[in-house]
Amino acid sequence: MTEEQILDVYKRHGAYLQGHFLLSSGLHSDTYLQTALVMQYPVIAESIIGELVKKVYDINFDTVVSPAIGGIRFGYEFARLLRKRAIFTERENNEMTLRRGFSIKPGEKVMIAEDVVTTGKSTMECVKVALDHGAEVVGIVCMIDRSGGEANFPYPFFPLVRIKVGTYDPSDCPLCKQGLPLVKPGSRKIV
Repeated sequence: MTEEQILDVYKRHGAYLQGHFLLSSGLHSDTYLQTALVMQYPVIAESIIGELVKKVYDINFDTVVSPAIGGIRFGYEFARLLRKRAIFTERENNEMTLRRGFSIKPGEKVMIAEDVVTTGKSTMECVKVALDHGAEVVGIVCMIDRSGGEANFPYPFFPLVRIKVGTYDPSDCPLCKQGLPLVKPGSRKIV
């Protein structure tokens, strides 16, 4: 599947949204990618994620670690296709952590899997959890890199699709100036 075909799947399933959105980073955007709407169809998810698996198939790692909540289903399917273990981090007292009995052994090789990257903040919080448990982070994968190349990771980065969308500081948001209603579709609380 090409990038264009993958984005077409998002559009057909109502997962490529246009409007005025408050992102979990606190930024505003004219585009929101709701990967959960694509992931609800396992056959489609398997087909799309299979394309990403081809990019990283030869990388040696043990475990896929995803940030909750958006990355959970993606990380699980990615791990399933590679026959790896899948775990996720989640927020407790507004800090990313491992819960539910998940653990990472010192020296364990992990791949971080995020559904959509905008600033990379959640991804790096997930990386920090892995490193704090002694893991070796071998790379980061994502379905959609919507950062326009701005997400700068100190690890190999393997996005399936790269797109450039409008992302704005709230103090200078043209959508706010137009009076468009602001919608917050993500799961993270803005602090």
